[in-house]
Amino acid sequence: MKKPQVDWAKAVKPLIKKYKDSKHPLEAKNLYQMLVMVVLSAQTTDALINQIKDELFKAFPNMKALSGATPEALIPYITKVRNFRNKAKWLTQIAALMKKDSAIPLNMDELVALPGIGRKSANVIKFFAGAPFEGIVVDLHVVRVAQRLGIATADDPGKIEQQIMDLVPREDWEVGMSLSFLGRDICRPTPDCPVCPMNKVCAFYNGQLNGN
Repeated sequence: MKKPQVDWAKAVKPLIKKYKDSKHPLEAKNLYQMLVMVVLSAQTTDALINQIKDELFKAFPNMKALSGATPEALIPYITKVRNFRNKAKWLTQIAALMKKDSAIPLNMDELVALPGIGRKSANVIKFFAGAPFEGIVVDLHVVRVAQRLGIATADDPGKIEQQIMDLVPREDWEVGMSLSFLGRDICRPTPDCPVCPMNKVCAFYNGQLNGN
């Protein structure tokens, strides 16, 4: 079956509107906390990071406090986190560079130059801070949702990001987080397609993908 052409710039607007006021699942109170939690959340659930954050930030309330810590001092607070030894090293390296919360960069090049921060993490940090878009958040939820919708066909998150950026204008690049929310809320591994606001343009729902 030949797929109909979808005007994705128009099609994603209701989705963006639906999740406009949704907050990121990581329950950060400020930019410092979001940076730390994003680094810790790689290959670890947001729920677990939320569970450990209170004790962690009680011990290290800001970048200045963390900058004086060794990885060994940080490890006891994050042992439930996957790859905690490397993450402790990355976070203390970042803190040693930043030294204060106000030094946290908000442009892509500087963020991805920091240990343990890739494009996905940088986009999440920028989204939280309300900084100008330089990319689109592509997490595991976005990979699944984008492929089902047909807005992207690649498997690599970087290529998926580029495919979506090519179809959606920059002012709507918050669509990455909207797709992530949709993946957590409705388009789960077993999707609830009938209630999905994107089902009219969804390749999976409309039988245009193999296996549906």
